[in-house]
Amino acid sequence: MQNVIDTNPGQKALRQTPLRRGLSKAVLRRRCDALWAMMSPCRLCPHDCAVDRMDGQRGICGLDDRCAVAWIGPHFGEEPPITGRRGAGTVFFAGCNLRCPFCQNIQISRPARIRPQWYRSVEELASEYLRLQEMGCHNIEWVTPTHVLPAAVEALILADEQGLVLPVVYNSGGYDSVEALEQLDGIVDLYLPDFKYGPAAQVQRLRAPADYWERASAALAEMARQVGPLQMDADGVAVTGVLVRHLVLPGDLADTPGVLRSVRAAMGEDLSLSLMAQYRPPRPGLSAPMDRVLDSAEYREALWQAQAIPLRQGYFQSLDSRDELVPDFDRSVPFGDQALGETAGPQAAAESE
Repeated sequence: MQNVIDTNPGQKALRQTPLRRGLSKAVLRRRCDALWAMMSPCRLCPHDCAVDRMDGQRGICGLDDRCAVAWIGPHFGEEPPITGRRGAGTVFFAGCNLRCPFCQNIQISRPARIRPQWYRSVEELASEYLRLQEMGCHNIEWVTPTHVLPAAVEALILADEQGLVLPVVYNSGGYDSVEALEQLDGIVDLYLPDFKYGPAAQVQRLRAPADYWERASAALAEMARQVGPLQMDADGVAVTGVLVRHLVLPGDLADTPGVLRSVRAAMGEDLSLSLMAQYRPPRPGLSAPMDRVLDSAEYREALWQAQAIPLRQGYFQSLDSRDELVPDFDRSVPFGDQALGETAGPQAAAESE
């Protein structure tokens, strides 16, 4: 369940066409070619793996040059301006450039979980974008797209030629390369980054890159430069801007106060924030305090800190969100009966750490 704190409901966006409509086909082609070039050697994310993914080598994300999609369909569990009334057109890409031990999408994010039947050609992905539009979705939401950006953008160009008019939402773990993000300027309409860790986060325990905070801060600044504050149409559906997410972890492992200071510094008075309470241990055997759910006192403290910033617009969750919003990708519909999407394969293989 999402609740809203709207401290500045005034400005509504009048623009109804996606940003990329203002770019020529030649510019779009150059941007896409530049992203493909960043795979050989790979520098699509701050890991700078330097492997040649175009030659079949796999990066930390677990993928070569191919694009793997675990699930596609309307999703109704995002923040209200992303979901709207008809759902976000969500594309869950498989693989990830992070190794969060608490990952709620662990069934699809680890290299060992990627199934052969999840691979999509650019043409197939473009068709899926168009199908989401036909189903009435408000947007095309790329979930964990950092490592597959070339294919995601290539498919977007192809779908645009066939009549796609939906805005694009970029939903990542925050560990993004500014160099790659620059190629998305004018292509992505909405940024929905998870800003996971502050400068005092226990990164070793969380298996996070040591430079996560610095890289995420730089990425957020670039996102804000491109699209500015969150803006919505007359129906309350977001059409452009940045909405920052942060998952509060038990025992403040993520340094929530540091996160709040960081995102406020990047966005200023225009900060729109979603403070999430849905943490649930994804598997047994995690060390304390990751072996337990968030308690109400911890979330109340985080919420008080967020409201004290203050926010332009804020979203918060009830603690039962952990039961409502955590997906199960072993089901044909990961989020219960709320969406009519499709899976691309049977139950995933066992986890391989």
